[in-house]
Amino acid sequence: MAWNEPGGNSNNQDPWGGRRGGDRKGPPDLDEAFRKLQDSLNGLFGSGKKRGGGDEGGGRSGGFGLLGIGLALLAVVWLYSAVYVVDEQEQAVVLRFGKYYETVGPGLNIYFPPIDRKFQENVTRERAYSKQGQMLTEDENIVEVPLTVQYKISNLQDFVLNVDQPEVSLQHATESALRHVVGSTEMDQVLTEGRELMASEIKERLQRFLDTYRTGITVTQVNVQSAAAPREVQEAFDDVIRAREDEQRAKNQAEAYANAVVPEARGQAQRIIEDANGYRDEVVARAEGEADRFTKLLTEYQKAPEVTRQRLYLETMQDVLANTSKVLVSGKDGQSNLLYLPLDKMIDNRGASQAPVAPAASAAASGSDLGSRVATDLQQRNSRSRESR
Repeated sequence: MAWNEPGGNSNNQDPWGGRRGGDRKGPPDLDEAFRKLQDSLNGLFGSGKKRGGGDEGGGRSGGFGLLGIGLALLAVVWLYSAVYVVDEQEQAVVLRFGKYYETVGPGLNIYFPPIDRKFQENVTRERAYSKQGQMLTEDENIVEVPLTVQYKISNLQDFVLNVDQPEVSLQHATESALRHVVGSTEMDQVLTEGRELMASEIKERLQRFLDTYRTGITVTQVNVQSAAAPREVQEAFDDVIRAREDEQRAKNQAEAYANAVVPEARGQAQRIIEDANGYRDEVVARAEGEADRFTKLLTEYQKAPEVTRQRLYLETMQDVLANTSKVLVSGKDGQSNLLYLPLDKMIDNRGASQAPVAPAASAAASGSDLGSRVATDLQQRNSRSRESR
């Protein structure tokens, strides 16, 4: 029979060997242990009520104790989430009921969620955004232009409140500025030395877009990397580049030749000009001297005409006969003229002007033959002149 049936257990003991009264020695009752725990918690939080009031009073005091524990835990959790630290490089924007309340600087701060919201960002660190895409240049060529944009947050309030996704807006503005600048630049400038100018123009236009949107972002640097043609047309593009390099090399060679020839030609032209100027000065000076000489000669001629005329005649004959190798000898009567040729001087002058091509003996023989012929010719002329008289 069961242990608790009537007459079945005279000792009134439970299966664990203890009595059902207050003198039990078995395992403790779980309900009693739980009530003791509640009593201890009530005493801890200052409940002040005894359990003598029955089961109903004990239940109420236990419920209040659990509520206090829950409220304490919630207070700890709220305090942990409400207190925050802002670093030296950061700022925080606090919104109260969805409206801007304040901007918090570095230090230990507290806000009151859920009525407050906090946005904390690093405002000194430079961030980077890279982009690469195919662009159409001004001369209708397609190039791939990679670039990197470095930026930082300059106004956290604008960054948080004015634009929903400011960094996405930065990407869109970057693409717009890049397409505008590349579209107004020729391909040669994009591929070669025009990248720095393009970077400055892109930065200026991009910052103007961001200021218009009031994103609170400041662009610090724009780097346009080496642009290249699309892979599909890279070979043809390389051929074009090589042809342009050959063209530039030919231009450089032509310029070098021009730089060598033009100064020499200019020097020769200047020398000719100087010679002409010198000849002009010489002719003018000689003419002026002759005119002055003639003026003075006229003055002397007016003073003594006969003497001056005779002197002019003698000077003229001296000038004429000084350059001839013939000597004219006239007779006493002034009618017979004898032409004298100084053959020895003529032969000497001829030998000095021309290089000798024959031995000295042959030259002497030819000179003697010439002398005999000239003497015969002179005799014939004298005889004819006598007969005519």
